[in-house]
Amino acid sequence: MKQGDDMTDNSWTIAIHGGAGSMRPDAFPKERQDACKKALDRALDAGRATLAAGGTALDAVERAVMVLEDDPLFNAACGGVLTFEGRIEMDAAIMDGATRQAGAVAGLLTTRNPVCAARAVMQHTPHVLLANEGANRFAMERGLRQEEPAYFTTAERHEQWQEFVERGEGWFDAELKYGTVGAVARDCDGHVAAATSTGGLTGKRWSRVGDSPLIGAGTYADDRSCAISATGTGEVFIRLAAAHEIGARMRLLGETVQEAATHVIGEVGRMEGHGGVIFASADGSSGFVFNTPGMFRARADSTGSHEVAIFA
Repeated sequence: MKQGDDMTDNSWTIAIHGGAGSMRPDAFPKERQDACKKALDRALDAGRATLAAGGTALDAVERAVMVLEDDPLFNAACGGVLTFEGRIEMDAAIMDGATRQAGAVAGLLTTRNPVCAARAVMQHTPHVLLANEGANRFAMERGLRQEEPAYFTTAERHEQWQEFVERGEGWFDAELKYGTVGAVARDCDGHVAAATSTGGLTGKRWSRVGDSPLIGAGTYADDRSCAISATGTGEVFIRLAAAHEIGARMRLLGETVQEAATHVIGEVGRMEGHGGVIFASADGSSGFVFNTPGMFRARADSTGSHEVAIFA
């Protein structure tokens, strides 16, 4: 289990992820590793620039996730995996730790940046989660940028889908590739925020929704504790209310964010789940905990610290 480190700086910090899974150095081409690291750096830079200029944690996580959504290397928006029927269904969530307001969407089909739709739900409706036809109509009514379905589908994802269909599996891809993207941050005012976006699992059926857009499962932020974005076996993270559980352990048991995240990912493993979380605590610490061979991840803070990594 890979763990992050506490930091003593109380200014700003940001951490991002591009999914966790079974990737190993010997089976992951060096060129692909370099491309993924550069993409993570671009997303990190977007969030870091916002925070360094005195911007909010909420703006920072949205902008970082937008960069990852626009990159076909990751399973979110452009580059999302295909469902059983051969289309892309996108989910996202965002949460403000200062107010505990949140917004989420599930089953988007043509919105370029689902994380923006999630924020629009938070700011322009009395609701938290919109899904399927209603979510798509809402995103269009808000004037959010739309794309043709072909924009989201890459040749690689289509090939993966074809292999899945040929194998004749009835549920979804079980090869432990969780390409969800996410970001967490703490800003100069001490507020935290989290955002997560995903295309789900290859071959998912019946409009399956995982943990990413569910507040408290794959996404959570609370200034009293921390901000969390998760990636992995969505059904297990949902059953554990994993993201909220980390913050609750901090508030009720007095654990550090590192201790709480490590405990919850341990629980995920004991329930035969795989994946990890990124965290940014109100006390200024940030990091990662995961139980898979790899997790696309990066973080930076106002002390100049900078880290980009893939493998455990």
